[in-house]
Amino acid sequence: MSYAKSFLFLFTFVFWSLSLSVSRDTLTPSQPLSGDETLVSSDGTFSLGFFSPTSSENNRYIGTWYTRIPGQSVIWVGNRKNPVSGPTAVLMLTSNGSLLVTDGNSKVFLSSPSMVAVGKPVAQLLDAGNFVIRDSQITDSDSFAWQSFDYPTDTLIPGMKLGWNLTSGLNRNLTAWSSSTDPSPGNYTLALDLRGDPQLLFWNGHILQWRSGPWTGLDFSSQLPVTLTYTDAFAFHFVNNKEEVYYSAGVVNKSTITRLVVNPRGVTERYIWLDESSVWNRYWYTPSGQCDVYAACGPYGSCDPNGSPMCSCLQGFEPKSPANWALRYTSDGCVRKTKLDCRNGTDGFVTVPRTLLPDTVTATVNRTMSLDECRAACLRNCSCTGFSRADIRGSGSGCIMWSMDLMDITSYLDGGQDFYLRLAVEDIGLISSQFHKSGDATLAVSLSVVLGVISILVSVACYAWRKLKWTRGNAFVKEDDMEMPLFEFVEIEAATNNFSNENKLGEGGFGSVYKGKMREGQEIAVKRLSKTSLQGLDELKTEVVLVAKLQHRNLVRLLGCCLEGDERILIYEFMPNKSLDTFLFEKRRNALLDWKKRHQIIIGIARGLLYLHQDSRFRIIHRDLKASNILLDKDMNPKISDFGMARIFGGDETDFNTRKVVGTYGYMSPEYAMDGIFSVKSDVFSFGVLILEIISGKKNKATYYAEPQLNLLSYAWKLWKEGKCLELLDESISSPDSIPEVVRCVQVGLLCVEERAEDRPDMSLVALMLGAKISLPQPKAPGFCTYRSSGDTEVSSSCTVNDITVTGIEDQ
Repeated sequence: MSYAKSFLFLFTFVFWSLSLSVSRDTLTPSQPLSGDETLVSSDGTFSLGFFSPTSSENNRYIGTWYTRIPGQSVIWVGNRKNPVSGPTAVLMLTSNGSLLVTDGNSKVFLSSPSMVAVGKPVAQLLDAGNFVIRDSQITDSDSFAWQSFDYPTDTLIPGMKLGWNLTSGLNRNLTAWSSSTDPSPGNYTLALDLRGDPQLLFWNGHILQWRSGPWTGLDFSSQLPVTLTYTDAFAFHFVNNKEEVYYSAGVVNKSTITRLVVNPRGVTERYIWLDESSVWNRYWYTPSGQCDVYAACGPYGSCDPNGSPMCSCLQGFEPKSPANWALRYTSDGCVRKTKLDCRNGTDGFVTVPRTLLPDTVTATVNRTMSLDECRAACLRNCSCTGFSRADIRGSGSGCIMWSMDLMDITSYLDGGQDFYLRLAVEDIGLISSQFHKSGDATLAVSLSVVLGVISILVSVACYAWRKLKWTRGNAFVKEDDMEMPLFEFVEIEAATNNFSNENKLGEGGFGSVYKGKMREGQEIAVKRLSKTSLQGLDELKTEVVLVAKLQHRNLVRLLGCCLEGDERILIYEFMPNKSLDTFLFEKRRNALLDWKKRHQIIIGIARGLLYLHQDSRFRIIHRDLKASNILLDKDMNPKISDFGMARIFGGDETDFNTRKVVGTYGYMSPEYAMDGIFSVKSDVFSFGVLILEIISGKKNKATYYAEPQLNLLSYAWKLWKEGKCLELLDESISSPDSIPEVVRCVQVGLLCVEERAEDRPDMSLVALMLGAKISLPQPKAPGFCTYRSSGDTEVSSSCTVNDITVTGIEDQ
């Protein structure tokens, strides 16, 4: 380091140290705090003063923030409902120990009366970030007449309590800001519910969206095993006695800076500050998937974040409405197969392992019972539906019993705790009792041996046949990745009339697509790879591996492939209505799409994308979601197609960086187009563009409006801000079936195309917002580009953006 730099560093350190030494941390009746002054805690960690969350000085708030962290990480706002208008603001401490925020005149914007009498009051900003009023004559450091920690806003830091003071009736909860620039109370609240066995509940207005589950002795049920990973850094506490019921999150090392925040988008997040990189690192958040949505699988249903399908019925139960469950409408839940038989005492229990325990709002708790005593008590109570330990530490202790419908159960691969479900004896151990007679058992063994031998012989024959086909076809993917029939080339040639032009449906960089008809009459779509297309070869490989493993009503179905000589052919189910773009963007046909059909198409695409991201055997990022890749069957049901650019994500992967950007301009998210970073949120962005295109009947790429700098996203954003979003609706739709439905879809579309990936909802939340009448957050500005292209020409096949190769990107 040079002498000049060393001197500058030393000067800055000394100046900062001196500024702390002269800064005060107290407020007295004779020393008010003006709008340009701050209090600083004695160790310099926190500051208190007036701030404006926007560049405008019109609204001033009194608040506390971290002193040394760049940007204003505000942890508390005093007058969040009543900002001071104008540049003049004053914080005063009255002689009787009350805080007042005024505009320098007579108007009061905050008044906080002391809870106890104060002789000589002083207000002080403590090192923990707590702003307190105390009597300067009393030496007890914990005796406060008033403290900001009793009135939290949206943030919980170490030393704060989330919950109830049962003596005073004080309820400390977290309520999000209305927006990032408006600290007034928003829609989302995290609060501790005292009913049954206490748990944290997350509300959107009056709608319950998430719950933590009960305290297990280590943390809340839903947060295990995440909590155990951080036992060396954090100390979580839960107090439940006659005076208080509260939760707090402390730190092992006081130098660790952490916070829990309820943000305006409806997400609760826990952060830790990393000095080495100077960033807030988010290591836990909720909702993080559809299983975090309250009662996603209904009564007696269990949600598995890694399952496909996501919802299943508990043992001994079956879907209340099989038809609804087949369509993934699972909120009506499950019903018992066999009624309980409490009178004769024949009921028993099965263990449901590693669960988020059912909702404990109506449960009863006895913290002195053993597990055996709990089981016996449940059997004596005819209305008891299950039980579990109240405390999982050591060998476990205490008892929780349920006597109502079991709601909101989630199963985990790791974590959670065991739940004991009450069932009729007929529904316990069904498999083990099927062959209870010795003769039946012998027959069963014999049948098993015979069937096993037949299965092996068939498998060997099939393997040999497929291996022969594989060798002839110069295979380019592994045998066990195929899982689909192999067709003879002569069959496909006959079905497509020798690949005649009359049968051609279209073509792209990979080759051509033909309509075909098999001998048995089945219509097919044949995708034939061009022999000179290297890009098409890679895409075909991806489709063979991926699409063969995917089954969903909103994904196009791959029937098989043909690999002979240098032929590479995929055979799909035929979609008679071709692709969505042929309806949306052709004036003579878009009138055929009324609002009801468009809304059904939006919902169908959302379900297909949710399956790819969450419910399929893999987590799959499509990377080229656009109108031309949405096919329509005879009933106009949408099916996502063309998985040549798709990417499989591992279980712990959240995003990926690539130097080869592929896709279509107008649908690509900013972080993917500019930095090569793609994730599920990249697909969410593309889906948002699709929603707005389906609503408007216009492409995102072109200018249709009086203001030439506006593309579809910026135009939709402009209309939304002006309260004119219905003007976005396609003019061919004279009277939509539901205007609120149109507005909701526009709002969801704008939420999906927000500029920052972390601000966009994931598809589980998108599906919920589209399908349920819940309040939605206000969207932020979209990530749109104002590029101009000449006509409908393709962009050069190789160009660079921020040193990233952009390959095969098409204009819309």
